[in-house]
Amino acid sequence: MELHDVWFVLIAVLWTGYFFLEGFDFGVGVLTRLLARNRPERRVLINTIGPVWDGNEVWLLTAGGATFAAFPEWYATLFSGFYLPLLVILVCLIVRGVAFEYRAKRPEENWQRNWETAIFWSSLIPAFLWGVAFGNIVRGVKIDRNLEYVGNLWDLLNPYALLGGLVTLTLFTFHGAVFTALKTVGEIRERARTLAFKVGLATAVLALLFLGWTQLDSGDAKSLVALVVAVAALIAALAANQAGREGWSFALSGITIVATVAMLFLTLFPNVMPSTLNEEWSLTVTNASSSPYTLKIMTWCAGIATPLVLLYQGWTYWVFRKRIGTQHIAEPAH
Repeated sequence: MELHDVWFVLIAVLWTGYFFLEGFDFGVGVLTRLLARNRPERRVLINTIGPVWDGNEVWLLTAGGATFAAFPEWYATLFSGFYLPLLVILVCLIVRGVAFEYRAKRPEENWQRNWETAIFWSSLIPAFLWGVAFGNIVRGVKIDRNLEYVGNLWDLLNPYALLGGLVTLTLFTFHGAVFTALKTVGEIRERARTLAFKVGLATAVLALLFLGWTQLDSGDAKSLVALVVAVAALIAALAANQAGREGWSFALSGITIVATVAMLFLTLFPNVMPSTLNEEWSLTVTNASSSPYTLKIMTWCAGIATPLVLLYQGWTYWVFRKRIGTQHIAEPAH
C-alpha cells in the first residue's frame, strides 16, 4: 500500500472519530430545546458535555490539517468550492464555543436563554451541513480540467446531499439522546430514552434511503458490508435503548456512525473528489497528494503523537464518567 493510500485511510479514521465524538456533542446541543423542560435540565445537558466538547473538536482540526498536508489539491478544491457552507460551519463552531463559556457569566435570564438558544442552533446547523458536504464529496461536483470547482452554491443543494444532511442531523441527535440517557439520572434519563427511540426510528428510515442510494449509485461488495453493519447496529442500538442498556446502545449507535462514514469513504476511493463533468478530471489519491517525502515525515509524526492524544482524551472521559441529574445542579450564587 502506497503512503497516499495510507493517508486516505488515516483521514477517514480522523473524520470517523470526529463524527463519533462531536456527533453526540451536537446531539446534546440539539436536545437542549427538544428534551430539556427548564433551565436546570438544560444545565444538566450542557454539563454532560462540558468537560469534553472542546476536546472533541480537536479531531476536526486534525482532519483538516491532515488533509491540507497530505492532499493539498483536495484541500484547495474542497475549501474553495464549499467555501460558504464551511464558513457557516466555522462561524457556528465559534459561536458555540463562546456560548458554552459565556452562558453562566451573568445571572440575567435573558442573557442565559440567548446563549442557550445559540448552543441549539450552532449544534443543529453544523450537524446538517456536514451531511450535505460529505454527500456532495461522495456524489461528485463540477471540477474542470484544472482541478478547480466551477459550480455554485445551488449545485451543492441537490436531493442526495440534502438527504445526507437529514441523516447526519437525525443520527447525531439519536447518538446524543443515547449519550444523555447514559450520563443522567432521574426523569430526564427516562425521557431521553423515549426520545431516542422516536428519533432512532426516523434515523433508520432516512439512513436506509441514503445508504441504499449510495450503494446503488457507486457501491461495491465492501461498501455493501458497511451498509449492512450500519443498519444492523442502528436496529440493535434501538433494541438496547428500549431494554435500558444505555452503554450498549451508545456503543452500537457509535458503530452505526463508524460504519456509515466507512461506507462513504469506501465508495469514494480511489477518488477524493469525483468530477461530474469528466471522470478524468476527478481528484484522486494520486493526483491530489503531497510528495512521498512529505507523507513519510507526516507518518512518523502521526505515529508518535496520535497514541498520546488518544490516551489523554480517554483519561478525560474516564475522569468525568459519572451520571448527573438536576439534584447535582447548584443554585445560582448571584
